[in-house]
Amino acid sequence: MLRSAFFIRLISIITLLHVYIGVRLISDLPVGAPYKWLGGLLLVVSVFLIPLGMAARTIKKQPLSDLLAWIGYLAIGLFSSLLVLTVLRDILLLLYVVNRLRGIASTPYDFISVSALCVPALAVLLTLLGVYYARRNAPVKIIDVPIPGLAAALHGFKIVQITDIHIGPTIKRGYVEKIVATVNGLKADLIAVTGDVVDGTVPRLAADAQPLGALSARHGTFFVTGNHEYYSGADEWIVEFRRLGFRVLMNEHVVVNHDGAHAVVAGVTDYNAGNVDPAHMSSPAKAIQGAPRDIPFRLLLAHQPRSAAAASEAGFTLQLSGHTHGGQFLPWMFFIRFQQPFVHGLGKLNDLWVYTSRGTGYWGPPVRLAAPSEVTLLRLVADQPAV
Repeated sequence: MLRSAFFIRLISIITLLHVYIGVRLISDLPVGAPYKWLGGLLLVVSVFLIPLGMAARTIKKQPLSDLLAWIGYLAIGLFSSLLVLTVLRDILLLLYVVNRLRGIASTPYDFISVSALCVPALAVLLTLLGVYYARRNAPVKIIDVPIPGLAAALHGFKIVQITDIHIGPTIKRGYVEKIVATVNGLKADLIAVTGDVVDGTVPRLAADAQPLGALSARHGTFFVTGNHEYYSGADEWIVEFRRLGFRVLMNEHVVVNHDGAHAVVAGVTDYNAGNVDPAHMSSPAKAIQGAPRDIPFRLLLAHQPRSAAAASEAGFTLQLSGHTHGGQFLPWMFFIRFQQPFVHGLGKLNDLWVYTSRGTGYWGPPVRLAAPSEVTLLRLVADQPAV
């Protein structure tokens, strides 16, 4: 009942936003009536495609389910660009009106009609560019992290982080194989997989996730759960990831010996995991409990950057997170910072370094704009005191 009510509210909001776009654009388009009717029809179709795409995962029949997801998610991406550009156009028109009232300028008819035509054209172009950037091979991003008191043997230690792949309706085995090839080519000392690997159940996606079993690093592959694992059957996926050779860290740690130097590698369950399963309550303090006190470098894998406050209190040196996607595309990149303390890149909280990846895949619409995907190579370097 609650899910149905949410879905009805969502469709209502989507419909109202489409009406806004239609009212603000269609009458101003410099085209004949048949094309204006076509524009209105396309908006109506979009209203139905968006919720259909979101509900596609409930359809068991393949390839129908994935096809509907592709269509619906593309419609979401196009609608998002169309909405943002319509709002920007209205802001420009408002500025013209204000200037006209002040006697500075008037609103030329050509601008009104031409801008109405430019909005859908630019929306289509931005969506196509976003699809290209989302579907290309994730580029490697190299980050040097200065660590005080780092053991000489750990200088240059290579951690490769992948996160937020979201294997599901639009991300399949071939996409995953390319990620694995990129990661293995970096010859990592340790691979960190920081959650949201899947969007679906083990029976549905095990074959597509299978290439992850080929990930190779000197000290192995470590995994922590993200919120989407809990939407997809976390317990079953934990078993599957262990079968693939991952070391799953559930509020626990291990000590890694690298050429005689030691590092603590810990991991926590997703920040909100306790809401799904109280036994999975996330706890950086529990994850570090019992770790040797004489090891200065302490790494925490935590899906959400929000774990940073507790990680700092627990005495960790570096936290690797994902979850945010860097916003993925407009307008979400402007809102994600209201939920998370770090959006992307390397930041610091007290003595804790926090690196937040934009993600190696994408979620929902196969679109990325101004928030490129990444395979992250983090190199530990000794932090030399200033002279």
